[in-house]
Amino acid sequence: MTARFDLFGNQTSAAFAKRFFNAALVIQQSPLPATTQALVSLRASQINGCGFCVDMHTKEATAAGESPERLNLVAVWREATVFTEAERAALALAEEGTRLADAHTGVSDETWARVREHYDDDQIAALVSLVALINAANRLNVIVRNPAGEYQPDTAAELLN
Repeated sequence: MTARFDLFGNQTSAAFAKRFFNAALVIQQSPLPATTQALVSLRASQINGCGFCVDMHTKEATAAGESPERLNLVAVWREATVFTEAERAALALAEEGTRLADAHTGVSDETWARVREHYDDDQIAALVSLVALINAANRLNVIVRNPAGEYQPDTAAELLN
């Protein structure tokens, strides 16, 4: 499978990608735990069917020391015992924030209360921004059909050069 369009080879999309990456850096450098960031990114990408992002976030999380067991159970996190209550709150927010069209209420008050219970304002700002950003990344990659399987950990920044 080859991509329909090279997002990194076009001047306009490459300029956008650099700014997009800079926004991602703000989240990566936030106080939101890196593990939570990885789980949220993976779950949203699974829901959106973004093979490129599932590949990237799984490999990045593995390289950072995340266990295969937890990564394999992200899709069924409600039935798994390997996630903390804080991670469960973040995963619920990721799902509800990703599936906006599936529920007229968007993110439920119950999920929001669980998030508030486990995260401070800076972490919540990063979490909400991450959900928005990963959904945008998923859509970019799905639209152009970026293939999965060849991503190597720690090379995201190299794609922009």
